[in-house]
Formats: sequence, C-alpha cells, structure tokens
Amino acid sequence: MQICDALGVGRGITSVIGAGGKSTLLQVLVQELSGSRVLTTTTRMLPIAGIELLLDPSEEALRHALAARGAVCVGSPTSEAFGGVTKLAAPGLPLQTIAGLADHVLVEADGSRRLPLKAHADHEPVVPDGSQRTILILGASGLGRPAGEVVHRAGPFCALAHCGEKDMATPQRVARALAAERAVGRARADVIVVNQVDDAHGERATLARELAAELRALGDQTPLYAGSILHRRLERL
Repeated sequence: MQICDALGVGRGITSVIGAGGKSTLLQVLVQELSGSRVLTTTTRMLPIAGIELLLDPSEEALRHALAARGAVCVGSPTSEAFGGVTKLAAPGLPLQTIAGLADHVLVEADGSRRLPLKAHADHEPVVPDGSQRTILILGASGLGRPAGEVVHRAGPFCALAHCGEKDMATPQRVARALAAERAVGRARADVIVVNQVDDAHGERATLARELAAELRALGDQTPLYAGSILHRRLERL
C-alpha cells in the first residue's frame, strides 16, 4: 500500500505537523499522488529537491506551471537559511486560491529546527482553514534520549511531561506531553506517524509500540502508524 493511501490523503489541502520527517513525507506524497500538486508552507520550509520552485507566483503563473510540470513548490523568500539554502515562508497567494488550481495542496504547517520531537507554542501548529487532513509526525530517533537534546521547545515539553531537560524523552513522557497538548486543542491530527523506525523488529519499533500503548491508555484513539516514510513502509499499531 502506498503511503498516501495508508494515511488517507485525498484531494484538497493536507497539513503535516510535528517533527522527524515532515519534509520526507512531503517528498513521498508528491511522488505518489496523481494530478496537480503544490507544496507550500504556513510557517517556514526548505524547498523540496527536484521540484520546481515558484517564488510568489501570480495565479496565472501558477496555473501555467502546474499544467507544464504537474508539481511545484510555492513560497515567499525569507532572510533565513539552513545549510546555505534559503527558507521559504507562506506564499502571497491565499491557500484557498492555490487549492482552486491544484488537485492536492501539501502544507508544511509546523517547524522543528530539524529535531525529531517537539512541543508546540501557543501559536503552533499553523494548520490552515480548509485543511481536509492533518498528519502528525514523531521521530523515533528521539525516543529514549535526553529531552534537551532531541525536543524542539524542550522547556514546554518538560512542563507537560513533568520531567527535566536531562531526563529521557521516554515513550511515556512523549505520550503524556502529546495528550496534554491535544487536550487544549494543539497538535490535533487525523493520523499519527512514528517515523524513523527502520527495523520493524528493533529497539525503535519497541519504543513506538510503547508510545502507541501509552496514548491508548491516555484515551487517545487516533490511528497511529510506525515505520519508515523514507523506505515507504508503515504498519498500523
């Protein structure tokens, strides 16, 4: 089964939030989905390699680019860079306008400073109005490691998880923090993916199952998958 089918990605706007694989998921989705596709952001993102980049295009320019290329990345330039590559901000065109031109609009709606886990500030994530589906990513490489090293916004995370930044980001603490966020309306999602589980029988797979079990114990019944987006292998837990 393709990743897009497993995660229920249909036409319209799909938002990707969290940490530990958002860009990889966007790359995979743009390859798997048929029809016209636009990659964009409501916060900050790096351009996607191999996808034509349009900086603040007009509606007509975007229409022509989609007809010619099928998939494009759209955004506004910023003064920020990562690895020598300029980051993009939200485009000038409203997302609803973009959605009227493309079959699929894939939105990176969260930032994580390239860390595998994160907690959300009050203004995050920036899921746009009209988003048909929101996918939350968690990076398994951060599980069992010191929170201060692997969590973006470690302070808020530790407050939610009742731990210190030197304490390990165990599956139980990650689940506790996530449940606390979702209880107040942050980090809501239609499906959760624990990414970076490269070995279905290894330590990360065990940690992912523990995370899933803890979320269920806390009353969260959101569909949850674990596996490797890069290798296009997900298993529902």
